[in-house]
Amino acid sequence: MTDLTQAGCRSTPVLRERGQREVFCGLTGIIWLHRKMQDAFFLVVGSRTCAHLLQSAAGVMIFAEPRFGTAVLEEKDLAGIADANAELDREVARLLARRPDIRQLFLVGSCPSEVIKLDLSRAAERLSVTHGPTVRVLNFSGSGIETTFTEGEDACLASMVPTLRETHDKELLIVGALPDVVEDQALALLGQIGVNPVRCLPAKRAELDPAIGPNTRYALTQPFLGETHAALQRRGARIISAPFPFGAEGTTLWLKAVAAEFGIGPDKVDAVVAAPRARAEKAIAAAARTLRGKRIFFMPDSQLEIPLARFLTRECGMEAVEISTPYLHSDIHGPELDLIAAGPTLSEGQDVDLQLDRVRTTRPDLTVCGLGLANPLEAEGLATKWAIELVFTPVHFYEQAGDLAALFARPLRRREILAASHPNRMEAAE
Repeated sequence: MTDLTQAGCRSTPVLRERGQREVFCGLTGIIWLHRKMQDAFFLVVGSRTCAHLLQSAAGVMIFAEPRFGTAVLEEKDLAGIADANAELDREVARLLARRPDIRQLFLVGSCPSEVIKLDLSRAAERLSVTHGPTVRVLNFSGSGIETTFTEGEDACLASMVPTLRETHDKELLIVGALPDVVEDQALALLGQIGVNPVRCLPAKRAELDPAIGPNTRYALTQPFLGETHAALQRRGARIISAPFPFGAEGTTLWLKAVAAEFGIGPDKVDAVVAAPRARAEKAIAAAARTLRGKRIFFMPDSQLEIPLARFLTRECGMEAVEISTPYLHSDIHGPELDLIAAGPTLSEGQDVDLQLDRVRTTRPDLTVCGLGLANPLEAEGLATKWAIELVFTPVHFYEQAGDLAALFARPLRRREILAASHPNRMEAAE
């Protein structure tokens, strides 16, 4: 049974650090957004480095026709010799002529376009007049100067909210990009529970974009959507406060919170989810045999850290040493903090050198961190988990709960195998 009476850590003092950070570029969000939004195109206004990043992250084959590209700023653009706006208008016209299937075009800011102060918001307004109503042109920033890599999705969805139609109907809005198979699972569960109608942001196509109004109730599926949350509230929509649908417990509590908002009792939810929840708990238990009793340290990267800590400590038996996140939104993360037992250090932001000192002092069994820190920590004898995998892998709701637990069990099992086969090497590393 789930114990919901223990004292949580919502009131735990938060260590706030504002030093050097180890972050991954916010442009990365395009990789999952362009797959989700089938009639959208993401045009990054940036450098060749931006193009190489997206191509390598997406694994684009030479014959593929992706729904993203880069309008490369050359030296003459950066030096102010060329009219960047005129060149952008010309590139957009060429793109739309070649790709008549595009219905939403996102101009995505990057470090170079922000450095030369290219106003993409005004460019989007101008291009919407030129190419509308067939094509809607929006803009957001994916610059790595200030953003973590999941903030690209947040900025994208937040840019869409003001353009959505008005409605006064009471509807559920699921917010956050989910793989299609996971979204279908969520919609099927909600339909069986009796929650209707249900809209999604982002929708698969522009014609399916939701309408928003004072009777809209929205449930976040991703904990990094702070700006989108604020934009929806400005439109009068109301959040359904709940833990995130990670693991058997989190998914059940998320569904019950949604159902309660629509007048449906918990018994109905329990009856509908009994079979998938049992499958999830069985799958989690298999990985938990490796995870139980192990100590985990979360470095700030994806903003998934708090709900993942709740899942791993409550459902997998792990002990959290430190839970660090780039931004801690009390109204979004509060239900998660209520469920995490007091004890771990909570930190927001990062001073990477100070945090590495704490990792080396506590020597956790597993450290969740970005790619740039994983190899150095492995060289020091510490097992790591790449945070970026947790975003690129389907991990939400019941059917993915076992896979989520296995992502954390895998590096520990690998380490056990290495220790058994090369004991002298492991001792030297430690």
